[in-house]
Amino acid sequence: MAAPFRVRRSLLFVPAVRPDRYPKALATGADAVCIDLEDGVAFGAKDEARDKALALFESRAPVRAEVSLRINDPKTDLGRRDLEVLRRSGIRPDALMLPKCDGPEEIREVAAALAADLPDLPLIVMLETARGVAAAEAIATATPTVSAVFFGAIDFAADVGCEVAWDAALYARSRAIVAAAVARVGALDSPYMDVPALAALAAESRRTRALGFTGKAAIHPTQVPVIQAAFSPAADEVAWARRIVDAYERNAGGVLLVDGKLIERPVIASAQRTLAMAAAVEPDGDSAP
Repeated sequence: MAAPFRVRRSLLFVPAVRPDRYPKALATGADAVCIDLEDGVAFGAKDEARDKALALFESRAPVRAEVSLRINDPKTDLGRRDLEVLRRSGIRPDALMLPKCDGPEEIREVAAALAADLPDLPLIVMLETARGVAAAEAIATATPTVSAVFFGAIDFAADVGCEVAWDAALYARSRAIVAAAVARVGALDSPYMDVPALAALAAESRRTRALGFTGKAAIHPTQVPVIQAAFSPAADEVAWARRIVDAYERNAGGVLLVDGKLIERPVIASAQRTLAMAAAVEPDGDSAP
């Protein structure tokens, strides 16, 4: 059984060396915030970042947002050190993000290493290498604690030599979506790196949602409301879904005609998902686990 689905329309990264940005990140209303030990931290500051991250988790108050921790690649000495220190600390983030996943065995090794001290800790697995995308389904289903699949376009493009562009990465994004669907978990898309280009971010977010992603990462607070609006059902979507579900319930599961259109089971399932998401992000755009 997959880990319980959690609404993550947006996930905002905060470098662990900048704990002062954490309250600002929470104030954005992001569904998820990730304290980053990897790309957001210079190599010489890794120990400092780890200490600050653990201090932040130790002192934090309960919040609505999911607060995860991204460690360094667990195949490296730095990543193994992150895991060991976390395991011994007794601190439990809401989820653990694993970068540069190349295959299912490394996911199972991390889950096994955490089993005694941090049992059932949700894992967000990142597909950002050629090997990772090639093994997408195996990685997503490696352990029941996998909670989401995250496609990282920047590292993927660097690994395969393609442009960091929608069309160039479409195949890899599609593989991530299929893998998440197989595992019945959420799918997060890579951040949009041009921070001031909010209109372009909105367009890419809508395109990403249309492909099947359930959320998108952010690297700046101004991106969060744009992303969350794109991944929230519009009023007309909710109204249509309600009509479909109401008709289905009145008809006791039989064949439906709504506005002269035959409504089959996949359409009903899609309508039910829309209503579930709408309920999860109410009121005032807030989300619930």
